[in-house]
Amino acid sequence: METIKPGNWMQTETKPRLINRLNRIEGQVRGIARMIEDDRYCIDLLTQLQAVRAALHRVETEVLKDHLDHCVMGAMTGDDPLDRRAKAQELIELLGRAGR
Repeated sequence: METIKPGNWMQTETKPRLINRLNRIEGQVRGIARMIEDDRYCIDLLTQLQAVRAALHRVETEVLKDHLDHCVMGAMTGDDPLDRRAKAQELIELLGRAGR
């Protein structure tokens, strides 16, 4: 599937929150690398890895929510039936990939 790269899809207020979260996640990942270099206990590493995975899941949820609130809702209330169908198909494909 081809990725469309339009100008401004994400809602303006969502961007800074996501960037802030991703910056914190980046710091967590660097911390995990240091823990490995310092030969830290495996359970401590696994705990931090779970925290990063949970934080990424929260970012993913925020992006999906923004997409549903902004892009999908716009298509569903708009006049273009092809756009509505395309947005529905995108979600179906996304959910199919998540199930793998």
